[in-house]
Amino acid sequence: MLLAIRRQVETMTMPDAEFWVAIAFLCFLGLLTYLGAHRRLIGALDRRQTRVKAELAEALRLKTEAGALLAEFERKGREVEDEARAIIANAKAEAERLAGEAKSRMEDFVARHTKMVETRIAQAEAKALADVRAAAADAAVSLAGKMLKEAIKKHSAGALVSQSIKSLKADKWYSAHPRG
Repeated sequence: MLLAIRRQVETMTMPDAEFWVAIAFLCFLGLLTYLGAHRRLIGALDRRQTRVKAELAEALRLKTEAGALLAEFERKGREVEDEARAIIANAKAEAERLAGEAKSRMEDFVARHTKMVETRIAQAEAKALADVRAAAADAAVSLAGKMLKEAIKKHSAGALVSQSIKSLKADKWYSAHPRG
């Protein structure tokens, strides 16, 4: 009999190792369920989902803010460029105005200088003419004196001297421009 039982036991098949692994895995899952690990896992996943949604919302907000800043900087850049163009245009206009003023001043200076030179030339001509007239008068008086001396020698000195003095006194130009 023992042999018969032994044969029956030997004919019975033992389950494979995979079977025992599956049984152990099911027991492990049952233990995790009993301890509430699935609730912790779901809570952790929910927290992660909430954190990811918050990060996505923050990223979207930052993207919108960055777009607004970019638009603002582009607008300010255009304003600065417009302002620079206006400054350059004003500087060119000011330079042209100053150049016109300088040209006007130069023309006025040249006109005044020309007028002054013309006045000096006219004064010099008048002085030269007066000097020539004075020299001519001096020469005439000197010549008249020589002629008188010769005439005195030839004629009576007293009568000619009085006649010459009378004629000199009667001469208006010589009276107006006395010598020496």
